[in-house]
Amino acid sequence: MILLTDEQRAQLLANGLQPDADHIPVVKFFNPFGAGVWLATELDEDGDTMFGLADIGCPELGSWRFEELRSLQLPFGMGIERDLLFTGDFPISVWAEAAREIGSIRDAERVLYRAAQSLSRKSSDTESRFS
Repeated sequence: MILLTDEQRAQLLANGLQPDADHIPVVKFFNPFGAGVWLATELDEDGDTMFGLADIGCPELGSWRFEELRSLQLPFGMGIERDLLFTGDFPISVWAEAAREIGSIRDAERVLYRAAQSLSRKSSDTESRFS
């Protein structure tokens, strides 16, 4: 599996040039066999050092090496995978706060998207009532 497309790499590098911004995660990596989720927002000029939210038991903002992530050997010849359906949608600060409060990125993802879906339904209900 391709862990990083050319478009994602370009966006991560562009985000890396603005380190003080509250970026939306560009890509989500995960361990298909257990703990381990990484939301990457930035890539350093070295092409290897990523920044974002990592959760291997406790969610925290920080940096990791992409090559190290890519080289992890899991059971059955598998490795870390990229979530092909991930869209980010929220700034990394929102992800970090939700993951810390709830306990994991995976659980925070469910809560964030459920809340966003509920808000969009309420918003469309309100719009139709006042139109």
